[in-house]
Amino acid sequence: MSKLVLQRERQEAAALERRRQRELRRQGRIFNARVRTIGVDKAALDTQVKERKIQEAAEKAQNEELANEMKQNDKIMCMLEERHKNDIRNINKAVSEFQKNFQKPETRREFDLYDPQALKKDKPARVSDDDPRCTVSGLQKFLGEDLNYDQRMKFQKEQLREWSLQQQKDLKNALADQKFADDLHDKYRIALDQKTMEQQRKEEENRCAVCAATKDFNRSQAAELVEKKKLEKYQKIKDDMDEISSLLQGDLLSENPDQAISSFGTHRVITDRWKGMNQDQLRAIRDTQQQQVLEKMRQNQEERRIDAEWDRQRIQTARAQLVLERHLQRQNRECRRALDNMNADMSQEQKSKNVYLKEEEYSNCPTDEYFAQFNTTSR
Repeated sequence: MSKLVLQRERQEAAALERRRQRELRRQGRIFNARVRTIGVDKAALDTQVKERKIQEAAEKAQNEELANEMKQNDKIMCMLEERHKNDIRNINKAVSEFQKNFQKPETRREFDLYDPQALKKDKPARVSDDDPRCTVSGLQKFLGEDLNYDQRMKFQKEQLREWSLQQQKDLKNALADQKFADDLHDKYRIALDQKTMEQQRKEEENRCAVCAATKDFNRSQAAELVEKKKLEKYQKIKDDMDEISSLLQGDLLSENPDQAISSFGTHRVITDRWKGMNQDQLRAIRDTQQQQVLEKMRQNQEERRIDAEWDRQRIQTARAQLVLERHLQRQNRECRRALDNMNADMSQEQKSKNVYLKEEEYSNCPTDEYFAQFNTTSR
């Protein structure tokens, strides 16, 4: 635990020292009148502007990528919404057709409640004495006088059977309509999937065709490059053989001395063909070198004589300069002594004046702490 605390303290001390050094460098730039041209750190501002431009470019590229992705997602969503709308439209159309063909108002059990022709189809209030519609208050039928029980029960059973058959028929029709709607939806979905697969197949074929064309073009380019390299190699071999034969038959390897004679004169030679000098030329060069050595020795003796003369003149000049410097030193001491006396008098006078100003004129003088608070930071 102590090692971790010590390491953290070292890191904090290093960070504090880096900030202190950065602040000192900034103060050196801000308070330097030769370097400072404006009131801010222009280099830092330029760096911030550059970083901001880089950040804006990165954000722009990211926004463009997100925009392209959103466009692609919008296209897919539009296709899915269009497919969903078509499915709902087809289902509603199938339901409407089913209701129109198999759910007519006349086939409903409660149709007699809102039949517009009910009054025309209704029976009279009384048909006979045993009319089952006669109520107790009409005194047409009394308790226990159920004369049409068999017919009524038969009619009710027949009616229940018809209702059951009608319900079964309705259920069967509903299941058939649901199956028809499902089949229609499956066919539409299969057709749409086939269309999408066909488009993908066409895109794949186009991509394969482009790849094949590119491959053929690259193959032809490679064949042309191989043929070109083969011709260049053959031409290079031929040129090398011609050069070798020319060198073997030329004057270079045969060491003909006449080949080094230049067209500008016999005293000039061609350096890349010259094979060396003869004995007469070497002898003339040695004689010239011997004369140059003698001339060099004579020049050295003359230079030594001139150096000795200069040394003598320099010594005399140094002696005269030393006498002049001593004379000037004596004059300087006298002037400095007079100046020291005058400065002592002026210092005494200035001290008296300062005492007077401090005690009389400037009794409320600012302290050093007041001036020390300025120019302490670059911020």
